[in-house]
Parts: sequence; C-alpha cells; structure tokens
Amino acid sequence: MEAYKEQQFSQFLSELLETNATLDFFCDFEKIGRNIDDIKISLNTLNYLLGQEDLCKAVQKIWDRDSKAFEALQILIAVRAKEERKVLNSQKEIVPIKKYLNTPEGIVTYLEESGLSKLFRDRTIKNLVDYAFGVEVGLDTHARKNRSGKLMEEYVKNIFKNNAIAFEQQVNSKNYPNIKKVLGGDRKVFDFVVKTLRCTYFIEVNFYHGGGSKPNETARAYTELAPKVNSVEGYEFVWITDGVGWNSAKPMFRTAYNTIENIYNLTHIQDFITKLKMEGQ
Repeated sequence: MEAYKEQQFSQFLSELLETNATLDFFCDFEKIGRNIDDIKISLNTLNYLLGQEDLCKAVQKIWDRDSKAFEALQILIAVRAKEERKVLNSQKEIVPIKKYLNTPEGIVTYLEESGLSKLFRDRTIKNLVDYAFGVEVGLDTHARKNRSGKLMEEYVKNIFKNNAIAFEQQVNSKNYPNIKKVLGGDRKVFDFVVKTLRCTYFIEVNFYHGGGSKPNETARAYTELAPKVNSVEGYEFVWITDGVGWNSAKPMFRTAYNTIENIYNLTHIQDFITKLKMEGQ
C-alpha cells in the first residue's frame, strides 16, 4: 500500500505545471491606467519643469498656481504617496518624503537630491505622464506573487462555472458552527465551499512557481487543517494545488499528500468535477 501511495505521489509531482500564467498575468494595465488617471492633470502641470535651467523659478511659478500638483512627484521615484515612506536627509534626520513637498524650497531639494533635476534639465524625460506610466508598470510587477494565487482561484472558479457547479467563494469558517468549533480559536476563510447531496466540501486552491518557506508552511497548515474538517460528519477538506515549487518542498508535501484524502492538481481536477456531478447538488 505504501509503495502504491508513493507511486501516486511521484506521478502527482511529475504532472506539476511550470506556470499558470497567461499573457495578461504580467501587467494589470487597467489598474495602472486608473493610478495614472488620478494624477494625470498634476503630471501634465509638472511637465513645465522639463528643460528648465532655473528650477527654483519654475517650481515657484507652479507653486503659486497649483501647489497640490507636486504631490505627484513621489511616483517619479517609484514611491506611492499612500506608502508614507521616510528617508534620511542631508542632515542625517529621518523625515517623511512628503515633507519635502510642503514648500518650494523643499521641492527643489527633493528634485536635486533624488536626481530628478538632472533628468528634467537634460530633458531625458520627455513627458511625465508617459514616464509615470512606465514606473507604474515596474511597480506592478511586485503584485505578481499575489496575482498568481488569484489566477488559480479564477481558473478553478471558471471550471466550476463551466461545469454548472454551484459554489460559494471566500467563506468564513464562522459561518459553519461545527467547523468553527473544531478549529477552536483559529478562524479560516476558505477559497470555495461546494455543497452536494452527499457532502459539503471546504476547498483551498494555490499555485507555487518557486520554493521558499511558503509552500512548506502551506503544506504543514493543511496537514493539520484537513483532519479537523473531516472529523465533522458530512464535511470534507479539498486541496487543489499545482506548480513546480512543490519540488523544493517534497518532504512536507509528501506528508500532506499522505494525510489529505482529497488533493488534486490541474491535470486531475476533472476527477473532482466528475465526483461532484455524480453526487448531485
């Protein structure tokens, strides 16, 4: 039996996908566009600074007409205003970046010390709206890790929809008193809940491109979670996961695989769909 289980585990690993990303995964251009629209007028105002030799005079001129336009300067060094980042100034003091933008003198200091002043004078930057759009594209790449998980959720959701499987999404454990009881003080939000005439399935989905501590943490957590959910009559835990990142977490993943009865990758997710249809809703 153990040899057969190990064979199944090896087969599971051999089927793991390198990626679940489509071309629209890499940049969320709609979000980037919204971020730029929020500051586009200010950026167009600040375009006046490009090519100006006397930045002090140019900054003062804009300040007198629209001092709020300078709030858009932070994005030009790849910092969002809402982050409220701090820096070490020339006096070795820790100050909020936005403090530089409170006076014309501070703004000039900001431009000089950040290196933007040279880019402005040399007209290395031709248009601040276009430049900021490029910065936003760069910042958006940091969101890819979160998008990978969301992409997996979206993929599974579409499979449910295409197969006419009724489901709930982002379900809090407190909505199910028996689950809340077995989890004790822990509170869990499940990616999906699917109810059939036989059983209620509590489903988690994820995808791991690479290694690190996260896959191990997830496998360990679900190894503990699954028996608790399954201990309640009529409830079962399901884990849908994929990605070659599991190859770097084999020992912990093997333990999870041997513990969790309902575990599927994208190659075999249709087996779960067939099971749901046979049980009926």
